[in-house]
Amino acid sequence: MRILGIDPGLRSTGFGVLDATGGASAPLAYVASGVIQTQGADQGNLPARLKIIFDGIAELAEHYRPDIAVVEIVFINVNPQASLLLGQARGACVTALVARGLPVAEYTALQMKKAVAGHGKAAKAQVQEMVKRLLQLPAAPRADAADALALAITHAHASRPLALLGASGGVRRTTASMYRHHRGGGK
Repeated sequence: MRILGIDPGLRSTGFGVLDATGGASAPLAYVASGVIQTQGADQGNLPARLKIIFDGIAELAEHYRPDIAVVEIVFINVNPQASLLLGQARGACVTALVARGLPVAEYTALQMKKAVAGHGKAAKAQVQEMVKRLLQLPAAPRADAADALALAITHAHASRPLALLGASGGVRRTTASMYRHHRGGGK
């Protein structure tokens, strides 16, 4: 299974690509990571910056052909304007992914940090170091790319037990049902 992790941001959107093969003890294989930068666009032109993110994610999906994408769920910041802007960057990412028919899994930063570093309040440097160790990289990736790789690692580890449950006829949870449930309209 090839996993594309996305850490959305309006200035820098991190991405990380991993291959997960075999059982729970099988190592994850690093494929690529980096960032999509919007500094080249006029900082006051939000639509142009969102287009850069959308096009960048679409290009990544086309080039790496992932089986699934994982996107960080936006937290509510102290600054509502910053939260709204981040939400729009995240929306551009998710839209680019679903437009290419990719399923999208979502995790909070707390879930990702707990899965990768052992506690939900891990600092950026701790996440970077754990990603380096888990993927046996020669150096720690940049913070945004490390977060994206950590999201992919989180999903690889979480999806293995879920796949076993699904194969045995256990319960499956879809993204659509998660949204209905959280919006109060689900059953």
